[in-house]
Amino acid sequence: MKANAYGHGIENVFEGMRAADGFALLEPSEAERIRNLGWRGPILLLEGVFDARDLELCSRLNLWHAVHCDQQIDWLAAHKTQQPHRVFLKMNSGMNRLGFTPERYRSAWARLNALPQVDEISFMTHFSDADSAKGIGPQLAVFEETTRDLPGERSICNSAAMLRYPDMPAQARGDWVRGGILLYGGAPDYPEKTADDWGLQPAMTLSAKVIGVQNLQPGDTVGYGSRFTAEQPMRIGVVACGYADGYPRHCGTGTPVLVNGQRSRLVGRVSMDMITVDLTGIAGAGFGSEVTMWGRASNGAVLPIDEVAQAAGTVGYELMCAVAPRVPMVVDSR
Repeated sequence: MKANAYGHGIENVFEGMRAADGFALLEPSEAERIRNLGWRGPILLLEGVFDARDLELCSRLNLWHAVHCDQQIDWLAAHKTQQPHRVFLKMNSGMNRLGFTPERYRSAWARLNALPQVDEISFMTHFSDADSAKGIGPQLAVFEETTRDLPGERSICNSAAMLRYPDMPAQARGDWVRGGILLYGGAPDYPEKTADDWGLQPAMTLSAKVIGVQNLQPGDTVGYGSRFTAEQPMRIGVVACGYADGYPRHCGTGTPVLVNGQRSRLVGRVSMDMITVDLTGIAGAGFGSEVTMWGRASNGAVLPIDEVAQAAGTVGYELMCAVAPRVPMVVDSR
């Protein structure tokens, strides 16, 4: 549920995820929101605490937290608590972001294991290439060798590893998997595999209405910079959505949209509050028509967010997280 449940809103998705064994996120404040919703199960802070004072909240809310550096161990050693903490010791097995290197991992474990403030130590790493041909082999081998005889549960697999390595032995898969983008209908390895290939359904739809229609003649241009020039007579619809709403400005002419559930395209430059789409040849399309920028249209047609993200030169994760607060959000319990 990190990044406010990938932009969907923690409160909006909570009911649909009650069957989870636990939740993982970054911000202590987001963990507090989940506790306020009534969740009494595990909550893991994926990057651990950012300040020694955060440990007080971990004690009060019974939060599990990652430990990835010496400073966090120092904070724990100085922390006064009646309830020892469960921690997830992070290994840098090749990602080179957070975590102890394999050479220093066991000494970090020994320090934690000696602290009365620590109850249970679990082991965690993160794959850098589970979504590509390089795969998980080298990192998994390092992780398994380093933790081989250490007692405790393991958390290894992200969305890509879960989907792409279904035959991984249970021991290698670990005790806890960390499903992220797949929970919201995005393919972690697009374009090699699509959401449809994995049987994933979109959790988010970004849609708006046509608020104006223009009839163009050959040679007419559209929008700032006259980026689009009509080569034949055509109708375009002006849609009440732009980069201030989170629609990526880098999308250009040809980016797919759905108009009344039928596939069409963006034309011209994305503005702050508007985009323009091709209505030519779409029966009934006009003022008030539904335009789906990504997700599921009212007629059931789906435009994968990954396809739009590729047109913008980014990934679906960013589009989900970038929807602006001013966009009205409607929660469909289905």
